[in-house]
Amino acid sequence: MSSMDWTHLQTFVAVAGAGSLSGAARAMAGSQPTMGRHIASLEAELGVRLFDRTGHGLELTPTGIELLEHARAMAQAADRMALVAQGRAETIAGTIRITASDLVATYILPDILADLHGLEPEIQVEVVASDRTENLLRRDADIAVRMYQPTQADVITRKVAELEIGIYAAHDYLAKAGVPETLRDVLDHDVVGYDRGEQIIQGFRAAGVAVDRDFFSFRSDNQVVAWRMVVAGWGIGFNQLQVGDGEPLVRRLFPDAPLPSLPVWLAAHAELKTSRRVRRVFDFLGERLGA
Repeated sequence: MSSMDWTHLQTFVAVAGAGSLSGAARAMAGSQPTMGRHIASLEAELGVRLFDRTGHGLELTPTGIELLEHARAMAQAADRMALVAQGRAETIAGTIRITASDLVATYILPDILADLHGLEPEIQVEVVASDRTENLLRRDADIAVRMYQPTQADVITRKVAELEIGIYAAHDYLAKAGVPETLRDVLDHDVVGYDRGEQIIQGFRAAGVAVDRDFFSFRSDNQVVAWRMVVAGWGIGFNQLQVGDGEPLVRRLFPDAPLPSLPVWLAAHAELKTSRRVRRVFDFLGERLGA
């Protein structure tokens, strides 16, 4: 058997992940006929059938399932080679892809990144506003800003800050509902919380107050949406001081309340630590977020 075409192996991995030739074509920015030719050529070269054609798309055969593990390992090795090659690049110009939560990406990063652009105009920045754990190894992002310590393998992390949390309500809401005088009084107010996330529920429980998701009269796991509902006057909510104290339409309640803080972690792939560009942005984010 001659050396396999790496492009055909990439197509194999993409088709297996998408479950169809058309899905793989979209993922690889190719065409469906090209994907089909790649799979046919690979099957002919290996002398096996990799997929069964069904009414629901393409399903891996038992042989295909076994070979997919090896193909993915080869794809991961290729990704590592690209990471090492990029890490050794001397230029600081180029693109950096950063992932951060919706709230951080909307309210905290813009000022920081604008200052970075003024200092390093040759660095292009892409921001992925997402609370999902991005796969740094596969280059979904170069740097992640997280409120927890990432635990992915081959990832370097740095804790850069602790963000204080405050309790807020819009002036319009307080004028109608009254200002709570104690933390217990908050239980008699409309409270904005998360839908599936349990961070706020756990905070209440840590304070000795048992609540569940039905306690919140408005719920959204999108932190920006939840905050905008607080600003709009729905009820009482929670946010980082950097965001809440900068909003003139709200008032901070109980500033002396012992609320837990949020840790801020930066993460980047270990093999990118030698990249001048990534190191520059990583250190700049750490300095500004820490301040």
